[in-house]
Amino acid sequence: MLNNIGLPGLLLIAVVVLVLFGRGKISSLMGEVGKGITAFKRGVDDGKKELDDSMANARDVTPEDEKDKA
Repeated sequence: MLNNIGLPGLLLIAVVVLVLFGRGKISSLMGEVGKGITAFKRGVDDGKKELDDSMANARDVTPEDEKDKA
């Protein structure tokens, strides 16, 4: 059903949403979406940094006789 929606259909949906919610509500909603995306990216970067820091502190605990087999 959704495969047949073209550009005119999308424009009609956009106009209906704009009429229902108004320009101010949509702009504030998009601002909240932008803040959410920014917070998500910041969280991902913090997670990567934390993972890199923990990997830097990791030490090899493999027994000596097992190291020779690899």
